[in-house]
Amino acid sequence: MSRSVRTRPEGSGQALSEAYDTALLDLDGVVYAGGNAIEHAVDSLASARAGGMRLAYVTNNALRTPDAVADHLSELGIPTGAQDVITSAQAVARLISEQVPAGSRVLVIGGEGLRVALRERGLVPVESADDDPAAVVQGFGGPDLPWGRFAEASYAVARGVPWFASNTDLTIPSGRGIAPGNGAAVEVVRIATGAEPQVAGKPLPPMHRETILRTGAERPLVVGDRLDTDIEGAFNGEVDSLLVLTGVTDGPQLLAAPPQHRPTFVDADLRGLLAGQPEVAAEGNGFRCGGWTATAGAERLELSGEGEALDGLRALCAAAWTAAGDGACELDGGKALARLGL
Repeated sequence: MSRSVRTRPEGSGQALSEAYDTALLDLDGVVYAGGNAIEHAVDSLASARAGGMRLAYVTNNALRTPDAVADHLSELGIPTGAQDVITSAQAVARLISEQVPAGSRVLVIGGEGLRVALRERGLVPVESADDDPAAVVQGFGGPDLPWGRFAEASYAVARGVPWFASNTDLTIPSGRGIAPGNGAAVEVVRIATGAEPQVAGKPLPPMHRETILRTGAERPLVVGDRLDTDIEGAFNGEVDSLLVLTGVTDGPQLLAAPPQHRPTFVDADLRGLLAGQPEVAAEGNGFRCGGWTATAGAERLELSGEGEALDGLRALCAAAWTAAGDGACELDGGKALARLGL
């Protein structure tokens, strides 16, 4: 993918599962939500895998181990091995191991996924700031993480111990709605200490590096639901991306996306892996996709035509992104999106 400013979603004459060798799939909001498989995910992934596409699951959630994630996916009907799961815990453990001596103690603020990843790198997890840690690592610990764990991190960081975070996602989807994520917990320690952590997870390069090292992907396609992690991570890694609309991103956010948040392809759900992507073509002062034409007026985006709602959304993206250039579109797209039911 070129790092030049993207002004429209791209088309593909091939099914994406044929055009790319490996799908680097986010989990929450893409494959499952609240622990349950998202509609069409199981069948779509089975078809993509049967056609020769490798499936790798890339998650910023550092709580669970790769074995636990793989078991969960297999229970949902998606056969998965631990080697197919890449977590931000693994990425941050590698980052720490490159900066402290082998066998160093690391204060863990988080769950078992972090402890397993640290041991894999020859590091020793400890629980207290008084255990003479060489580093502090913070990852999502789930809703039952005691408040006192943030105090332990703050004590160590205030003493000058290097601080690492698996990721800084402020929110995480759950079966009941949107909940605070690890980024919210990181803010607690930041406020207490005034320090800044080194961060490994999406959208930053350590996570992309970990993913490529573990999968060996040559033509990867990042598949995600978040603009500021999945899509920006693909942008930073200079690879293509597919945004699916089964998670946190909605129509207005997509239209307003700045260049680093603009996906290569857009689809409703993981069935998008199994089909080509329609071309978005310039037409007069606007853009056409399927039966829809979108233009950027003086104050708002205009949409005319009929057909598949997603084609209209793709055309609107082209009009919005072109109008915005290297910024974020501020034109009103509400009426056009409402016509598409988005």
